[in-house]
Amino acid sequence: MQFSVYQESHIGGRKVNQDRMGYSFTRDALLLVLADGMGGHLRGEVAATLAMQTISTLFQQQATPYVKKPERFLEEAFMAAHQEIHRYKALHNLPETPRTTVVACLIQHNVAVWAHCGDSRLYWMRGGQVLARTRDHSHVENLIAKGLVPAAERATHPDRNKLYNCLGATSLPKVELSRRASMLPGDVMLLCSDGLWSVLGDAALAQRLATQTVVRAVPDMLQAAVAIGGPSGDNATALAIMWQGSSVADAAPTTAAGMSSIISTEMLPEDQVNTTISRAVQHDAGAAPADAFDDDEIERAIAEIRGAIEKSSQLLTPKD
Repeated sequence: MQFSVYQESHIGGRKVNQDRMGYSFTRDALLLVLADGMGGHLRGEVAATLAMQTISTLFQQQATPYVKKPERFLEEAFMAAHQEIHRYKALHNLPETPRTTVVACLIQHNVAVWAHCGDSRLYWMRGGQVLARTRDHSHVENLIAKGLVPAAERATHPDRNKLYNCLGATSLPKVELSRRASMLPGDVMLLCSDGLWSVLGDAALAQRLATQTVVRAVPDMLQAAVAIGGPSGDNATALAIMWQGSSVADAAPTTAAGMSSIISTEMLPEDQVNTTISRAVQHDAGAAPADAFDDDEIERAIAEIRGAIEKSSQLLTPKD
């Protein structure tokens, strides 16, 4: 299994970055996850972190070296994350439950399946075309589906930010699963928060990722989104991979543009899992409630991961 990967997050014009992203992989399976804590609720960044940790921890337990039932895994992992967020609320006696949107993608044996709750999006792209993307769980998308609002108003309608599905709500989340998608070398998977897609639009995202490597396209897109968003702009976060194949024979040739940050899992032992996401903290029901999440530690970890990827990219990318 080979893929090139890049992830980055910008705080934008907000005081707190409530977006989280990361990936985990074994020899035969790759998990991508992105969560966007909901700013209208207390500790959205904690909900996003809990979602990331819970889903990744279950992947690390079940990917041996691949997940036997991917759709079932994603649905159960989302539900487990939802329950963990409610558990956090009870342990800390919070007045309300933190909430987050989330999107995750599992790729194994050249087949991808993804799931989402809310408006964090996944795009599957090939040759500059969007083959599929998630449909936001928002009021405006419902209106568009019913023919009550034209699709052209998707980015400007006053109800575009009203979500009806997330993790951490009082009702159980409705996990929307994709059909299985057959990946080809050169395909791009982009996971991003609304701070990116709401500013640049689908066509611009596809065009940039078709003409640049992910290590160049992702920073450029995020910088553009932050610049357009200005002082009132949202957090903007993206995690993108370019798929190379599930075996050396499948891998696409490296072009003059350079495939940066290529990860090959061919030589990994079956029981090894690599991840940029820290494991979920196991709560002790008999212990006194303690805050398991230190925002400074989380941000430092993200910065270290980003720095390592950037350093690797600089070493691997041919000079212009």
